[in-house]
Order: sequence, then structure tokens, then C-alpha cells
Amino acid sequence: MSTYHKSENTVQTGVPVEKAERIVLMVHGRGASAESILTLAQEFNVVDAAFIAPQATNNTWYPYSFMRPTDENQPWLDSALSSLKSITDDLLSQGKRREQIVILGFSQGACLATEFTARNAGRWGGVVAFSGGLIGDRIRPETYSCDFAGTPVFLGCSDNDFHIPESRVHESAKQLETLGASVETIIYPGMGHTIIMDEILKAQKIIDRAG
Repeated sequence: MSTYHKSENTVQTGVPVEKAERIVLMVHGRGASAESILTLAQEFNVVDAAFIAPQATNNTWYPYSFMRPTDENQPWLDSALSSLKSITDDLLSQGKRREQIVILGFSQGACLATEFTARNAGRWGGVVAFSGGLIGDRIRPETYSCDFAGTPVFLGCSDNDFHIPESRVHESAKQLETLGASVETIIYPGMGHTIIMDEILKAQKIIDRAG
């Protein structure tokens, strides 16, 4: 596995960034691709958004479970977080505001989106984590020190997800709330490791309010 992810390896759909009223940064899961997560853009009823999806090297952001000690997933995890930081910094340099940017991910991408925003908290347009949570063998509050300032966050997961323990979803929600996020958590009975329409609708509401 290559050590570094490249922030310039992205695909995009929707309106051009310079014309976008809101940006949805979409982070794919393990073994998936930027193109695959970008197909979700078709599910959202929005005409003024740019959808951007970065591509992980070898389709994996980090090699092991997100529940392993973070050191075991280095240096790939730091590279992945830096990649998202480079993309968001570039958007801000183009005159976009954090309030216009929604960061959305599925599975490994949801874990990365959650971890990234917790480490770079501010008033984002929103955070959407489909089947994910904060990264590490346990949550370490000392890792996070910023204020979400009311950023809307949606955490959706199954009660029987093989990859994502329900307890970690609740622990993540509590930590994000401590950091000042406005968190909605829904555990779906028997859903499995997938995305369902109710989650899409929750994400739609966050995207609609961004800007």
C-alpha cells in the first residue's frame, strides 16, 4: 500500500465550484472509489451544488479497522486526513466558506469524515456519516479541542453492522456534541452495511441548509 494519498486525485459533478452555493465533499469507503461514492449525488435534489470526491490510493484510506490503535493505521491515516485538509483549504482559498461545505462519507469514508471534522471543528455546512464513527481503539477527547459551533451532524448506522459497533456510533455522537455539534443519531434495526433512503433524506436536509 502506498504511503501517501494525493489530494489532487478527485472527481467532480454538479455545478463548477466557482458557481456553487454549496459544496458536498464525498468520501468513499474501503475498496470503493471516488466514482462510486459520487453516484450518490444523483439521489440529492439540489441544483446549485458541486460534488467533489477524492480518490484513496489503492482504494483504501488506511489498512486496518478504524477500531485499531491509530498508530497501526499510520502513516496512511494522517495522509488521508491531510488530503481532506488540502481540499477544504483549497475551497476556502477560492472564497468558499466552511458553512457552504458538507462533508459526507460511507463506511471507512464516514469514519474519515467524522475524524477529520472533529480535528478541524468549526461551523461547517454539515457532516454526514453513513455507517461510521470516530477513529481509534478508544475515543480520546484530548485529540479534539475545537468548537463545531452548532454544525449539523447526522450519524446513521445499523444495529447489526459487522464493521461498525453501535456503541462506537453513540460514543462518537457524544464526543461531537461535547465539541458543540448538533447531532442526530439513528440506529436502523437490521439495515446492515448499506445506505437507505431515510438516510439520504436526512443528508438532503443538511445539504439544503448549508450555505
